[in-house]
Amino acid sequence: MHSARFLMHSARFLLIAAFATGIASAQTCDRACLKTTLDQYLNAVVKHDTSAAPLFVGFRQTDNGVVVRPGTGTWQSITALGDIQRKFFDPVSGQAAYLGLIKEGQATGTATLGERVENRQITEAEWVIARQGAIGPSGTAGGNLYNLAGFIAEPPPDRTVPQNQRASREVLIAIANSYFDGLTTHDGSIIMAHEGCTRNENGTHTAGPNPNAGAGARGGPGGGGDCTSNLTNFNVSLISARRYPVVDVEQQAVVGFGIFLRKPGTTLMRNLLAEWFFVDNNKIRNIWASMFYPTNDLPVPNWPPYEGNFPVAAEFAAPAAPAAPAAAGRGRGAGTQ
Repeated sequence: MHSARFLMHSARFLLIAAFATGIASAQTCDRACLKTTLDQYLNAVVKHDTSAAPLFVGFRQTDNGVVVRPGTGTWQSITALGDIQRKFFDPVSGQAAYLGLIKEGQATGTATLGERVENRQITEAEWVIARQGAIGPSGTAGGNLYNLAGFIAEPPPDRTVPQNQRASREVLIAIANSYFDGLTTHDGSIIMAHEGCTRNENGTHTAGPNPNAGAGARGGPGGGGDCTSNLTNFNVSLISARRYPVVDVEQQAVVGFGIFLRKPGTTLMRNLLAEWFFVDNNKIRNIWASMFYPTNDLPVPNWPPYEGNFPVAAEFAAPAAPAAPAAAGRGRGAGTQ
């Protein structure tokens, strides 16, 4: 009697386990699956055809923090992908990413795209695009870092790292997070990076030896050195909404999203970054960043976690420039900048 009951329960358990395994298999999207869906999405955007990609009925997309309906925004503006295209896949998170060039008519931008896949449908897409002439940290149009020639001359790696040289997913995230910790504590020794590690922001080489400009090129957030240098006075008080949606173990690459909030009272604008970390032997070798400077009223990143990002806390908001006093006899508003 007990044996029969045991066998019945065992059979029921095996049936449930088999059913659960079947569901998991149906929901799993491996590297090949993620590559297919990423290619489908990018091709659909270029064709301006939402029906050409397997979009979830509740699909959500942001373009530089702004929610756009399918068929609008980048669905209308992007006309082609550029010559540099890097693609990354994370079967554990079910997400894929693109780092490279996009064309919008005659203009070319550098871009990061993050894409989430569930049940083999695309549920989310997040674009971070740097364009020529966009506003910079002071709020001035055309003040952003942007160098198309620099991005082409110094493209991100395209590689597969041998299995015996790969750090684990957890280690890769910790290494990437050490960079953000180093920036906020203004202590480069915290950063797990190789000496001479490089940094490229929207195509502009900002840290480490520049293979295209000699040893005297600009480096480090404060000038000179590598990606760990000159952090003492670096104007970042907090990096909020840190996320690591894509960890590509095969390529030893991590993309981290975050908002750089400035020191209280600063006149510099915050910026949203997609930071790409390329790791060798458990240390950062190179960093590529896609970034833009959102205005204080823009909700960024506009993805969970939402808290702390909208509206901008007053102590982190860039104050408005004071109006110049009116000159005698010239009336109201003269000389306002």
